[in-house]
This record gives sequence, C-alpha cells and structure tokens, in this order.
Amino acid sequence: MARIMISNDTLILGIGNTLLTDEGAGIHALNLLQSEYSNIPNLTFLDGGTLSFTLACWIEDCSNLIVFDAAELHQPVGTVKSFVGKGMDDFLGSSKRSAHEVGLLDLMDIARITENLPENRALIGIQPDHMGWGMQPTEKVASSLNDMVSEARTLINQWHDLQLPDNKIKYTAPAA
Repeated sequence: MARIMISNDTLILGIGNTLLTDEGAGIHALNLLQSEYSNIPNLTFLDGGTLSFTLACWIEDCSNLIVFDAAELHQPVGTVKSFVGKGMDDFLGSSKRSAHEVGLLDLMDIARITENLPENRALIGIQPDHMGWGMQPTEKVASSLNDMVSEARTLINQWHDLQLPDNKIKYTAPAA
C-alpha cells in the first residue's frame, strides 16, 4: 500500500525484540512516547521490531526520523545518549554490526543512495544490561526509558517548533 507523508512528518521508529529483556528498550520507549503524545499531528509511530528492508520506504518518506534502540555505548547500564544528524551517521558507521537481520546502517545507506535521507535524524540509544529471555527490561534500563522519551520530546519540539508538555509518564511493566 502506498503511503503519502505530510511534509515535515516525523517518524518515530522503535527497534528491538521485546522477548529479550533490554533488547526491547527501543519498543518500550516508542510505546511510552506514543502513550504521551499520540494526538500530536505529523508524528508517525512505528514498531520496527528487529528491522527488515521493508522499513526503508518508511525512512525514505519522512523528513524527520527518531530511532529508539538499545545500543552499546560503553557507558553504565541505563545511560541514554542521542546521536543527531552526522553524529548518528558517525555512530552507526563506527559501531559493530547489528544482531538484527538488517542493520540500521543498511537502512540509512539505502535512504542515502536513493537521496532520501531524512533531513533531520537522530538515534536515541540506551546502554543495555541483559539481553536474555524476558518480557521486561531490567530495572536500570526501565528507569531510564523516560530519559529516552525526554530526548525525543526535545527533538520534536525543535523540528516542529512546538512545546510539547513534559508529561513524565513513567514506564510500568505490564501485568504478568
């Protein structure tokens, strides 16, 4: 199905596997942001799972891109770091290849080759602790998900000339 994006649309892309504890942090952050700001025009929320080439068209069709993912930051567990613009490109180019089927670098390269690289782009990464079987992130990662959302809110405000309220909804694990 063809998608028509509104100019200056922002794609919020969560990456990860929610069956592998901290590996799912990107999806949990996506869901948290969406629960806070689902009524903001021009924001598209997408669960990218463990990535695939089918995401290339979504990335190519947006003006602004925010990606949430667990990332090896070589920092204490739960540390959140944003890589914006060229900083994102540099980080993806220097980090080890993704464990996902298709790496985010591959998708960004497709957008670059087709001259559809989003003008504004950012990766908001969180340092994972454990990536074994489990439906919830570890305590330190879960307590930092709000920091990821805060970073995204700052970028959305800048890119859309908005002032999104700071709702501070905290991540809570779903009932078992």
